[in-house]
Amino acid sequence: MSKTRIERDSMGELEVPKSALYGPQTQRAVNNFPISGQPMPEPFIRALLLIKSAAATSSSDLKCISAAQAKAILHACNELLEDPKLMEHFPVDIFQTGSGTSSNMNANEVIATLASRQLGETISANDHVNFGQSSNDVIPSAIHVSAALELNNKLLPALHHLLNTIETKANEQKGICKTGRTHLMDAMPVRMDQTLLSWAAQIRQNIGQLESLQPAIQTLPQGGTAVGTGINAHPEFAHTFNRNLSGLTEVTFTPADNFFAQISSQDTAVTLSGQLKSTAVVLMKIANDLRWMNSGPLAGLGEISLEALQPGSSIMPGKVNPVIPEATAMAAAQVIGNDAAITIGGQSGNFELNVMLPMIAYNLLNSIELLSNCSTLLADKAIASFTVNTDKLNEALHQNPILVTALNPVIGYLKAAEIAKQAYREKRAIIDVAEENTDIPREELERLLDPMKLTEGGL
Repeated sequence: MSKTRIERDSMGELEVPKSALYGPQTQRAVNNFPISGQPMPEPFIRALLLIKSAAATSSSDLKCISAAQAKAILHACNELLEDPKLMEHFPVDIFQTGSGTSSNMNANEVIATLASRQLGETISANDHVNFGQSSNDVIPSAIHVSAALELNNKLLPALHHLLNTIETKANEQKGICKTGRTHLMDAMPVRMDQTLLSWAAQIRQNIGQLESLQPAIQTLPQGGTAVGTGINAHPEFAHTFNRNLSGLTEVTFTPADNFFAQISSQDTAVTLSGQLKSTAVVLMKIANDLRWMNSGPLAGLGEISLEALQPGSSIMPGKVNPVIPEATAMAAAQVIGNDAAITIGGQSGNFELNVMLPMIAYNLLNSIELLSNCSTLLADKAIASFTVNTDKLNEALHQNPILVTALNPVIGYLKAAEIAKQAYREKRAIIDVAEENTDIPREELERLLDPMKLTEGGL
């Protein structure tokens, strides 16, 4: 028996796998774009199905399709959303037509097949599932919807978890003092909780900036159809659609103020990507601080010990590496690269349509996924579980000649520099050299050079 069936579209006939739920336009895309072997991301496909559900309900509410047709389309979308093998039905490559028309028609065809089975009569991919829509407003809307849901449901919770973990760890480390470093060189003392709370402040700032972008990413061009004019869509479709979609997702979506702008450009996606890049930079900073502090254990700083998660070498027994910070740094680098691609994609809005939409969608969602997963891992398998090597900290701290900075107001910068250089040269504690070279009593030197007191600032 043949493993294919013959399907027909406006361009003629072609063979489609007999078991496939999709139809000829999807098959043409599969044939035309054997480029990366990677389909569109699952969150994007799920957003596309939610859009089709809300569109069908809205079209029924506005008497544009029958209630029975809408019910069949909703049943098909729900069946797909619950299907553990969902992605088998959506094989179109990321690198396809720049409008994402192939992915839109892929969804239309799959839904139409299932809806027709449910209703017992033909549901058209174009005339019913896609009623009042165009790929040109569906795909930009799907970018916003998928990014908004992933941001709301995944990334922001992960960043809040990371923030809470850092703040909890900081509270546990109060009273532990360490040598500060600038230019990777010894500097004035800091407390462990001050280091951790500086990370927390960076994460908190990025959470606030991401949250400030939520209203923009939750505005949609759906209803603008082909070029932004709303041709073939009911005048009330956009508002009805956003109301229904908000009910489905429990996230508030609203119509764009200007459909033309959101169909022809991807400014909001570019802005969100830029903020994701900033978040990646913060995670890379935290990851590298952890790597440096953990370095050694004998020939490095050895200030902390990260949780041992796996053997670190195929040839050196006993070696353990900082694998979570390393993985985080690599993921952060990828997010930075994704932002460059999205930026280029964003400038490809030619007249009434941007033509790099699938690539923008993929990279934006990839960045959100990477940051979400790394934030959780960094929190649970690096920050929450590291231990502090206090003996190592104290050994370096009390021999640090830079402590002489505290004597500047008393003996002046030049005299303090002489004492620091002598302490370096003779490998002696700064307090002993200062006692020899000044008239300051030992008891007063102990007070002035107390590392913990120096972390509090002031004279």
